[in-house]
Amino acid sequence: MGDGNGGQKPRGLALFSGLHLTLAARLKAYLFTGILVTAPISITLYLAWLVVDGVDRLVDNLLPAAFHPDQLLPFTLPGLGLLLLLAFLILVGMVSAGMVGSLLVRLGEAIVGRMPVLRGIHTAIKQVFETVLAQKSDAFREVVLVEFPRKDAWSIAFVSGTTRGEVARVLEQGGEMINVFVPTTPNPTSGYLIFVPRASVKPLSMSVEDGLKLVVSGGLVAPGE
Repeated sequence: MGDGNGGQKPRGLALFSGLHLTLAARLKAYLFTGILVTAPISITLYLAWLVVDGVDRLVDNLLPAAFHPDQLLPFTLPGLGLLLLLAFLILVGMVSAGMVGSLLVRLGEAIVGRMPVLRGIHTAIKQVFETVLAQKSDAFREVVLVEFPRKDAWSIAFVSGTTRGEVARVLEQGGEMINVFVPTTPNPTSGYLIFVPRASVKPLSMSVEDGLKLVVSGGLVAPGE
């Protein structure tokens, strides 16, 4: 015999199933929200701790055992090695700014400049650091759209400066040529260096940080949305 409901579930059972689905959906949403909130903070803190701990270990290995921070203090102070490294770099900068320091730096560069293999490595690394750390450098200060990898396909890119040297002479087209770095998703540390006319890119008002967020998120985080 039938149950008199035309084969439908009893009202109480249907209501329970609906509440169960709603609770599961809410728990799933809460889970993803919790991951979204805690994961970036946790990963950032973990990476920061790895940097601090790595620098502390490096300083401990460079200093004599008698001068280790844990030997001079009755307790362990995380980050003390990083502070010592910063103080050392500031001291080196102060000495290099003087006449004697400048002479020593030039002497060291002259010695390295006579070594066939090390000369090229030293020059490349020095140019990269000078470009990134120079106060007047415009490297990665502008976010643009560029047609890449084909026509009518636009990619987020970062202007890294004006094209110079042999590349500029070969590509001279009567207009300013710029160096554009097109990062890959979700790893923005790799990408493509392309040389394009300034007039062929579309400048964006977003900051470099927002541009990197857009690249890393694969378009999920849209600045100005």
